[in-house]
Parts: sequence; C-alpha cells; structure tokens
Amino acid sequence: MPYQKDRLAARNQGSFAPFEPSRDPLDSPLRTAGGALMNWWRAVTLDALIVGILWLIGLELLHVPLAPLWAALAAIFQFIPAFGPMLALIGPVLSVAFGEEGDTFFHIAMVLGLYAIIAALEGLLIGPYVLHRTTRVPWWAALLGPIVLGILLPPWGVLIAPPLLAVIYAFRRPAPPPI
Repeated sequence: MPYQKDRLAARNQGSFAPFEPSRDPLDSPLRTAGGALMNWWRAVTLDALIVGILWLIGLELLHVPLAPLWAALAAIFQFIPAFGPMLALIGPVLSVAFGEEGDTFFHIAMVLGLYAIIAALEGLLIGPYVLHRTTRVPWWAALLGPIVLGILLPPWGVLIAPPLLAVIYAFRRPAPPPI
C-alpha cells in the first residue's frame, strides 16, 4: 500500500486536488444537462409563485371566500402543464357559486375573467420571461416550442417541450463576441 500512496502523491504533485478530474466522457454532458434541468425547475417554481401571487391579489380584490387557499392551490397546480391552470379555476368558481348571495353570475364571470387575464399573462409574458432569465432559452423558443411539439407529439410534446428546450439551449455554444 505505501507504493500506491507514493504513486498518487507523485501524480498529483503540484496540484491541490487530491484526485484526478473525472475522465468519464459523459461527466461533462450529464452535468450540463443536470444543470439545465435544475434551472428549468427553478423557472417553473418561480413561475408558480408569481401565478399564485396573482391569483391571491385577484381573488382578494373580488372578495372570493377562501382566497388564500385557492391561490395556494393555483400555485401548486401551475406545476401541471396545460391542465393545471384549468384545475385551479374550479375551486374559486365553486366557492363563488355556492358562497355568495346576490349576482352570482356576475361574480363567476369576474373569476373567469381573472383566469383569462392570468392565463394570458403567464403564457405570453411571465412563463417565457422567467424561462429565459433562468435558462438560455430565447423568448420565441419558449413560446413556439410547446406549440410545435404539441402538434408533433400530442399531448406529450406540450409536457416535455420546456425542459427539453432548456437542455438543448444549455448545449449551444455562445456566439462569439462582435469584433
């Protein structure tokens, strides 16, 4: 064993690292893909938090019963692509329909309008912006990627498009700086 320690010491002489860097050819690509997926998860979590806050503000302004509960559920349902926001709508609509007296249809229409505003903001502004800021996915790809993959691979394309785009753009080499 002393001989093996001497060989390791001689090999690492002059460096501070006790071990050699990994020579596994998959190590760097796996780190790149893992980092991209972690950044995508951060983007999805931040997106859900923003949507939950928007729901809370809107439901409180509309005086919907149990507004914090419905906003928290909307944030959690935001993790489910495509169908999550629709599931988040059920609770506030039922709460307004069975909890208020007066012009129930007007209040339901207001909750549906709030849903339309939040869905449009999230799909066109918040989602692509947050994905672009945490990963290197450009806005146009974040907008068009789920649409194109949804057409090519229904319904799985919509589900896998954002993380797939994050991994693809993580492997792109940065453009050389202009001279």
